[in-house]
Amino acid sequence: MSGPLYVPVLPAKQHACQAYRQLIPSVQAAVVPLWNLPPRAGAHPDALAVGVRDDLWRVRKAHRHHPAWVDCPFADEAQQSALAGALSADADVSPLRPVTGPDRSEAHKAAMLEHARSTGSGLGIRLMMPGHWDDVPLHAVRDLIARVDPAVEADLLLDLGAVPADRTDAAKETRRALDALLPLFPWRTAAVLGGAFPDVTARLLELGSAVVPRLDWRVWTEVRSSRREFDSILAYGDYGADSTRGIARPPSTGKGGPPWNALRYTTDESYVLVKVPTRGPDRAASVRAAARDMLALSDFRGPAASAGETWLRDCAHGHGPQGTGNAGVWLRVGNIQHMTHVVRSLRP
Repeated sequence: MSGPLYVPVLPAKQHACQAYRQLIPSVQAAVVPLWNLPPRAGAHPDALAVGVRDDLWRVRKAHRHHPAWVDCPFADEAQQSALAGALSADADVSPLRPVTGPDRSEAHKAAMLEHARSTGSGLGIRLMMPGHWDDVPLHAVRDLIARVDPAVEADLLLDLGAVPADRTDAAKETRRALDALLPLFPWRTAAVLGGAFPDVTARLLELGSAVVPRLDWRVWTEVRSSRREFDSILAYGDYGADSTRGIARPPSTGKGGPPWNALRYTTDESYVLVKVPTRGPDRAASVRAAARDMLALSDFRGPAASAGETWLRDCAHGHGPQGTGNAGVWLRVGNIQHMTHVVRSLRP
């Protein structure tokens, strides 16, 4: 296929940008992220503008001249306007593609459509489908598509949201959506995005670890198994090593957080999470023990598989208080190993 192989939905935060930069070149070349700006509800206009510019600078620094989409799906109108202004200010040097959708405000749609027209970099149309295809207002999708400049290349970003175990019809509904949407426009790319890792909650990890089936991946394989004429433009997408709720967190205030988090690992069939403390006298030893649990998995791919596995090996066998990371490091490591494994799984 000529487009991206893999479209991870990533937060425009330091840990995710570092993870993207640490992918080896052959893997990075197959990845085109959909960067989500974190919400900043209620921020003063000046602080909001600075925050949005910082988000975009961080993503541009990670990408340099490689394309990617940028979106703010959790934003209020003030943040949407700040994003539109920041994108326009950097239009001549930025490889970032704007994103809008039929559920966005009229001002946001107009700004993103104009930005795509003036820059020629393309436009992402993100369609949220957290349930049944029948719940999606198809007329609103058609109206938005009709406003896209004929010279603009557009990408369909079909976002299923979370794919929990009780969503048994997700693959069928996805096929119905694609059958309706793909003939509407000569899409450059059509990505199917689904929630990957589960929410890291105390209940999930009450036994210290959890193994959760990769239901979003099963949906993708089922969709791909029913061959269609549009297969050449279809790309797989997920939420990386975070959950659909986790990616919507506002920026950290640096004022503490929960006393535990998790190391994450992706196997062919499952997501593995091991609980680790974020503070306390035994924190380093506990994190190293959790890393050793990861290395003991029958599906552990070895320290040479990616920088993520290398970190787990070094953490497991290290000494002293250094090298055990924090919540941001654990997400970075989880994203590196996850994105690398997904790309290698998608390649023939």
